[in-house]
Amino acid sequence: MIVEERLTTYINSLSQGNTALLEEIEREALEAYVPVIRREMQQFLKWLLTLKKPEKILEIGTAVGFSALLMAEYNPVACEIITIENYEKRIPIARENFKRAGREETITLLQGDAQDILPELKENYDFIFMDGAKGQYISFLPMVLQRLKPGGVLVSDNVLQEGDIIESRFAVTRRNRTIHKRMREYLYEITHNKYLVTAVLPLGDGITVSTKVE
Repeated sequence: MIVEERLTTYINSLSQGNTALLEEIEREALEAYVPVIRREMQQFLKWLLTLKKPEKILEIGTAVGFSALLMAEYNPVACEIITIENYEKRIPIARENFKRAGREETITLLQGDAQDILPELKENYDFIFMDGAKGQYISFLPMVLQRLKPGGVLVSDNVLQEGDIIESRFAVTRRNRTIHKRMREYLYEITHNKYLVTAVLPLGDGITVSTKVE
């Protein structure tokens, strides 16, 4: 935990929760050991969507579609969402969840590696949510910046890796060292990029919130 667990539990207890369908989809995902964005992250996204009111949203990392549905549900304006997923087993579940919510016309799921799909996108986006393969954030960033409108917001999830990001690479398990190295590179780049103003926040598993300079 980045923030003391009791404090996080208390903060989350103040949440009013989500729609019944979103609660059900979250429960199903957790029972199947599929990660979904944490409760405190859910509330932050709701607030940010209310503030920015984005009409075009890009998400990298669909999983079972929970976060895309949450953004569609709690964005106060009508929007189009493009979401990218590469894990074949989760794609039919996400599509079914979009149907359950009646959001097939709002959310378009693109199947494949974001590394291949991002260069093919033609539109620009007001809001981009990065929640895919953590070791690939640094590779995705140049392409994401091309697709982010001036004044647009980029949110990247899970950037502090349960606090391991502050440890020496030799203090993390060998299998996590590559992700650890790449995430540190990503955090440095996103906080020093001349086109972005970025805050790193110890929310959930750590997030960055960046605005593209106009």
